[in-house]
Amino acid sequence: MCGIVGCFLKNDKLRPELGAMLSEMLVVMTDRGPDSAGFAVYGDEKRGKLKMTVQSPRGGDDFALLERDLVGKGLVEKGGVRVRDTHAVIELSDDRESAVRSLIVEGYSAVRVMGVGRSMEIYKEVGLPKDVSSRFGLSKMEGGHGVGHTRMATESAVTTLGAHPFSTGEDQCLVHNGSLSNHNNLRRSLKKRGMVFETTNDSEVAASYLSYRLKEGDGLEASMEGMLDDVDGFYTFVVGTHNGFGVLRDGIACKPAVMAETDDYVVFGSEYRALAVLPGIEKGRVWEPEPSTVYFWER
Repeated sequence: MCGIVGCFLKNDKLRPELGAMLSEMLVVMTDRGPDSAGFAVYGDEKRGKLKMTVQSPRGGDDFALLERDLVGKGLVEKGGVRVRDTHAVIELSDDRESAVRSLIVEGYSAVRVMGVGRSMEIYKEVGLPKDVSSRFGLSKMEGGHGVGHTRMATESAVTTLGAHPFSTGEDQCLVHNGSLSNHNNLRRSLKKRGMVFETTNDSEVAASYLSYRLKEGDGLEASMEGMLDDVDGFYTFVVGTHNGFGVLRDGIACKPAVMAETDDYVVFGSEYRALAVLPGIEKGRVWEPEPSTVYFWER
């Protein structure tokens, strides 16, 4: 069974602890029998800069060549490709995203873009949560909020691309526990509206739906409320945006979920034991999120 964790910090003094908190929560979800895991962290940003997270099974070999080409074409500065195992974060000017994507598509068939954002970095791989967390150094990452996911594949192959989170818009990501019943129809509808899909995973459809609504000008709360009318099935979604964090369960709410809020943070877990490892949790208000109700926090 898939597991979800998420953390939104209200106290900026805890930013250096975000990765460690997420890592501990994610590892607890191992008992659910996952085949892959992933996370997104919303950290520091630089004015006029984007962070593009890419993945390649060849890791450093591909990234060394890619950095050489990007620097040679004047698309990034030397040292602008930061490698973490099979992933790398490319720091680029926000007006060069299209050119960088084109270079990757044309010359690097094994390299995939995982997500783009001003503050978001996204990492996911096949393997146990503790191993995925360790490979990418999650426990040492800093930031203001983040989400994590452990997957037990039910509707698509066990691959890196099929793991969560799914990012289909700038600084947007989604993790999901459950199964959608109308994802094929919704995928076809979104394709007609210009959305592009990388996998057959139903969770990517949910992420794309949110990206489309946000692109059309809806806020996070309105976009998530729209899912209650347009997305069928049983689900729990946890969503991250540049400055926000949201939770939504379907009307039946058959998937387990628990939340807690303290003066310092808001956290979500598929099970309370994922939250029990956090400092100060005993002082928090703990509750089960209601069905068909959007919970969201924004800076």
